[in-house]
Order: sequence, then structure tokens, then C-alpha cells
Amino acid sequence: MINFDFKGKVVAITGGRRGIGRALVQAFARCGASVAVMAKSEEDGGVLESLGDHAARCRYYAVDMLDREQRASLMEQVVLDFGTIDILINNAGLQETASVFDYGLARWDADLELMLTSIFDLSIQAARIMRDRDGGKIINVASISSFQGARNIVGYSTAKHGLVGLTKCLANELAGHGINVNAVAPGIVDTDMAVGIFSDPVRAKELSGRVPAGRFATTNDVVQPVLFLASEGSCFIHGHVLLVDGGWMGR
Repeated sequence: MINFDFKGKVVAITGGRRGIGRALVQAFARCGASVAVMAKSEEDGGVLESLGDHAARCRYYAVDMLDREQRASLMEQVVLDFGTIDILINNAGLQETASVFDYGLARWDADLELMLTSIFDLSIQAARIMRDRDGGKIINVASISSFQGARNIVGYSTAKHGLVGLTKCLANELAGHGINVNAVAPGIVDTDMAVGIFSDPVRAKELSGRVPAGRFATTNDVVQPVLFLASEGSCFIHGHVLLVDGGWMGR
């Protein structure tokens, strides 16, 4: 039986201020974990307050994942504050839209730094700590854009393609150290990132019609698979990318 009791576990979640990340913070806190919440903004956006009594076990870190100096030793700081790190969830992301003719190298560099390089950086930081303890879990948030081309999000889609490869490579090297590296790949989720879709009823109807489940995902649809990958129920799962897309990629 899968146990979603994370009492005594320390979870670090990037991009934990909004959207999927915020829902993950709330879910792990409710399940008893201590949570290191990381996001770019200096203010936590009320995420700690939303945790109620669970907030006492949690802490907010204002970190710009584009800044390598700010990322340096970040996982060591979590250990100093919490005593250990058991689970790292690489969720931070951003989707800028522009034609490939207008994208520009600066935007390209930023997208790859945020959604690929920073994930490699934090994962290795965490893996060094987990390797010397009792193992751990690293979970990356990929996307259906990891598997198909798309218009106007060339940097995002390319980074997410790379994230699948990174997940598999890390799994190959870290499985022997008791570290599970896996990913979830959501479809369109009802969050701020998809506001361009939800603000256009015609486009939203067209896209939802392509989802066999007949609707877009909620944050809870993504939270539950992540809890599974973070649990002992996934102890023999390595290098897997779990689609959470309502059947989109099965068409």
C-alpha cells in the first residue's frame, strides 16, 4: 500500500510560490513534510500563510534560479536549516511566447539556464548530500512540450526536451546510490502560465477538445503523481517520465 505520510521528510520545491509549485508545497506540508519553498520573488505571496499550522515546519527562500551565485550551495543551506534533504522537486519554469524570429539569444539563454542548467545544478547539489545519507528522490517537472514541437515557445520546448534526457542520464548514474530520479510531464494545467489559453474561450475550447479526458488538468491532477514518485511506492522506478495529460500524447 502506498503511504503518503512524509513526516520527518524534508522537501525542497523550486517555483513554490504559484501554480503547480504552490499546490505541491501545500500537499507535502499537509502530509507532514518540512518544506523549503523556493521562488524568485522577495515576498512569498502568502504561500506560508496558506499552510496554517504547518507553516512552522516550512521556510521560504527568495532565490533567482537564473543566478548561479544565488544557487550555489543552496542545498547545503537547506541542510543547515532543516538537518537534511530527502526530496528535491525541480518545478521552477517560465513560458515566454515569441516567434523564433523575435525570440533572441538572451531569451534563449535564460530559458535554458532556468529550465535545464539550474535543474542540473540543484540536482547534483542534492545528490551529493543524498549519496552520503540514505538516498533520496529527485523529481523534475517536464511537459508534453518535452515530446512535441510547438509554435512560439522554442526555448521552453527545447529546455523541456532536454529535461527528459537529463532525467534519464541522472537516473542511470544515481540509481546505484539509492537516489530515484524521475519526472512528471503535465499537459495544459489551469494555472497562471496558461492564462493566454484560458483568456481565449475559442482557443480553450479547441484545445480541450483535443484532450481525450475532455478537460484541462488541475494542479491536484499533477500533485498526486508527484506524491507517488516521492513515496516509497516508487522505490524501483528510475528514469521514468510520467505523462499527466488526460491522454493528449496517446492520440
